[in-house]
Order: sequence, then structure tokens, then C-alpha cells
Amino acid sequence: MVRARLPTAVLKRRKPARSGNPVPELAARPNPWIRALGLTIVVVVGAWLGLLIVGDVRVSVGPMNTTMTLRPSVTGGTKINISPLGALSLDSHIAPVRLDVNVDQLDPERSQALVDHPERLSGLQDEVARDIEHGTLDLALRSCVAVVSGATALGLAVYRRPRRALAAGGLALTLLAASGATAYATWNPKSVLEPRFSGLLSSAPSLVGNARSIVTEFDVYQQELARLVTNVTKLYDVTSTLPAFQPDPTTVRVLHVSDIHLNPASWKIIASLVEQYKVNVIVDSGDTMDHGSAAENGFLDPIATLGAPYVWVRGNHDSLVTQRYLEGMKNVHVLDDGRAVTLAGLRFAGIGDPQFTPDRSSAPGAEESQEEAGARLAQALRAQRGAGTPADVAIAHEPSAARGTDGEVPLVLAGHLHHEDMEVMKKGTRLRVEGSTGGSGLRAVEGKYPDPIEASILYFDRDTRHLQAWDEIKLGGLGLTTAEVSRHLPKENLPGAVPSPSPSPTPSPSPPLSPSANPSANPSANPSANPSVSRSGSPSRTAP
Repeated sequence: MVRARLPTAVLKRRKPARSGNPVPELAARPNPWIRALGLTIVVVVGAWLGLLIVGDVRVSVGPMNTTMTLRPSVTGGTKINISPLGALSLDSHIAPVRLDVNVDQLDPERSQALVDHPERLSGLQDEVARDIEHGTLDLALRSCVAVVSGATALGLAVYRRPRRALAAGGLALTLLAASGATAYATWNPKSVLEPRFSGLLSSAPSLVGNARSIVTEFDVYQQELARLVTNVTKLYDVTSTLPAFQPDPTTVRVLHVSDIHLNPASWKIIASLVEQYKVNVIVDSGDTMDHGSAAENGFLDPIATLGAPYVWVRGNHDSLVTQRYLEGMKNVHVLDDGRAVTLAGLRFAGIGDPQFTPDRSSAPGAEESQEEAGARLAQALRAQRGAGTPADVAIAHEPSAARGTDGEVPLVLAGHLHHEDMEVMKKGTRLRVEGSTGGSGLRAVEGKYPDPIEASILYFDRDTRHLQAWDEIKLGGLGLTTAEVSRHLPKENLPGAVPSPSPSPTPSPSPPLSPSANPSANPSANPSANPSVSRSGSPSRTAP
């Protein structure tokens, strides 16, 4: 029998159903982008669940039992949790995974062995390096198994097809490998130089050493983890108090505060910081008051009991009445019109704010007056350098005035902005702007969240009088009790960096003014004692 071959068009034509509606050939396929998005969600969620369930690795690091974990993260980094003391955060890498290291407990036998045989501490660095290497390798292998298992299991539950489930597991492994490669490419072993402390650790920055040892010794990541382990061992050995910040005879500590704005809690915080950090000098860059009235003068009386020389310049909320009251107080050094004072081996020169605007108004010619004040301060700095007594630190309230000293002094301090900032200006002078040590005073309740209480500890080399490092201290504002301390180093002080030259002075176009020096200056002033720091002295406990 011969079959007639029909045209292709006829073959593709569908027979109508009895109801008169055409019969669909196949169900519409889903959009490929939607399928890819769904698979991505399955892979990410499955990998995350796998890490949560089986991604932990228990590692003995020196005398401590720790748990190492990989966690999904937007910013990456490393977080070391030292319960109950707090945590340290390190910007160690940039990748979608974060390394969490939890210090679970101190092994009594190994800790006692270190106490009985202190000579073993010399070999602790190598031991810790080996423990961390083995733990990291174990964590990498376990994490691979965890993400593949999690993504495959979730893919099988969602798609009910082995091939799709295996594809999800393969993509999860690829994602982890890419994250690991990104972390390796962006790995920053020097991140331990600038840790961020939180909890009770914020009152014990000696956990990673003083400013001098940071500059000269923090060059190998494994060695500093060993140092961390050693000091944490000592911390756990002390149950009722935290160790005080160990004094370094070659370091001068300056506490920079600003914009207190009549917050009475600030004095307790400042006194606590002076005690804990063994502060040599306190610098206040203005706006201590809110309206500058004589009725507010009694607020300043606690300054005499802070335990360190107090250097002050006038802010735009401080009046000449305020300034005269402080000039009559013992241990207070008021700087204005470029006057200078030498304390603890450092020479400070400053100028008061040319404006008085307690109502927060903007007077005509405000910017010009600030620039003029900056020029007067720069002129005074040149005069001091010509007299053989160059200033190490300049102080002004407004950053716009402070910028006028660029090239005349290594460091200039300011405030006014109510937030911290740091920059190196064109001619080499470093400008440090402090936040509000009073949490903006009564303004703290104006916004949705209270403003934090901010201050800084500046570390200077006693011989060169150059800034070596600084700690930014941030406490929770009104009603909060959080505390965070982050350490920073100038780029020229990082290991292997070439020291930058000092600011090159600019010639004076006219005969400079001759600032008067403070006759009460004492280069060796260091009134702070050396008591141990108790838990009640933690900044987190003294926050309002």
C-alpha cells in the first residue's frame, strides 16, 4: 500500500478537539532567567544550611579550645569572639564568607603548664601557627563537604531530580572555591594592626600590645595570633579585673576630646580613660559649653580632678567668660592666638574660635574669619619654629581654621563636626577631627538614634615626637552601653613602609607674630599613676 506524503504544513496542523478548542502540543517552558534565579537561591540557601549544620571545626590553639567556622557575609573579614570579654574584628579579607573564631574555654592542664614553665612561651608562636594551619585545612575540607551536601540535599528536595540536585551541589562547590580564591587574593595579614575591640576588651587594648610594639613587632600574622593567645591566657587567669594598659616609657599618650556640650557623664568617661590608658595630656578642642554663660561655669570644676594636664581652646559655644574661668583653674592650659605650652615633652599651640554662636547661627563672614584664624595660627607656628621651639601639635576648633596650618606642623587637632575624621593634607600635615565626647549634649535626643560618645588616644614617640598610632573610642550614646575601640596606624608606620618626610614649612610672607609661651609649661609632666584597671572602669560601664 502506497501512502501519500502530505505537506509539512498539513502535518503540523492539529486536529480540533470535539469541543472546538485546539489541543496544546506542550506546556509552556519557564523563563530561563527564572530557572537560573531559582537554582541560585537553592545553591546559596543549601550551602548556608550546610555550613550551619556541619561547618564547625574544633581546634586546640595553644592552651585554648576554639571553634572555627565559615559564615556567609557581605563584607568578609575575621571575627574572634573571646567570651565573656568581648570580640575583635579584623578586616582580613574581602569575600562573601567570614571566618569566625570562638574561644570556647581555656584548657586547665595546658594553661597550668605554661604558668609552671614560662620558658614554654617562647615556643608558643610556632605551636599556634601549626595549630591554626591544621585547623584552617580541616575547616576548608569540612566546609566543602558541608556546602556540597547542603546544596545537593536541598536541590533534591526542591527539584526531585538527581541531575539537578548534583548540579546544585557542583555550583555550591564552585561558589565556595571562588569565595576562597577571592579571600586568598585579598588576604591582608596586616589587618591585625588595626583591630576593632568590642565588649570588655575595649578597655584592654594591651591585648595586642602598646603603640611601640605595634609599630616594630606586628609584622607576621601567625606571630600576632600567638601573642593574642598568650595574652588571652593571662586574661582568663585574672577573674575579677582586667589588666591595665602596660606603660611604655618611649610613648606619650594624649587623650583628644571635643564638643562635650555640657554632658556631665563626659567627665567620668574622661577620668576612666585617663586611668586606663595612663594618659599624659588631655586636649580639648572646644565647645565644652553650650551657651557660654557664667551660670554654666560650675560644670567645668571636675577638670581639676581628671589627673592629667588639660589643654583647651575655645569653641563657638564657649565664651570669653568661659575662657577666663578656665584660665584661673589649676592644671588647665588655655591656648589662644597661637600661644604654646610644652607638656610631657610635646609642644602644643592653639587658637580659639573667632566666632561665638551658641544659638547655632551662621554669622556673616564666618568662613573668612576661620581662614584668618588659621593664618594667624600658622604665623605663630612659623615664629616658634624660627625661635627654635617648633610646635608638635596645633589645635583649633573648626577644621576650616585648622587647614590653614598645612605644612607648618606635623599634626593639627580640631572638632566641631561631631564625627571623627582623619586626613593628610596637601603639604603633609595630618588633620585629626574628633567626634563629640558629649554625644552632642542635649542634641543627642533630636535624631532617631542618640549620637555616640567619641574620643581618641593618640600615641607619640617621646624621642621623635611623631604620631605612632591612635585608638578611636566610640561609646553608645544616651541610654546605650556599647563600646568599641579600633586601633589605627599611619601608613608610614606600617611594617616595611618608607617613613614619610615631615611637612615642609612654607616661608612667611611677613614678619610673624611672637606668641607668648605659657610659663607654667612642664615638659616632664606625667601625673598619671599606674593602678590596675577594674571591670567597673570599662568605658562600656560608664556610658550614660
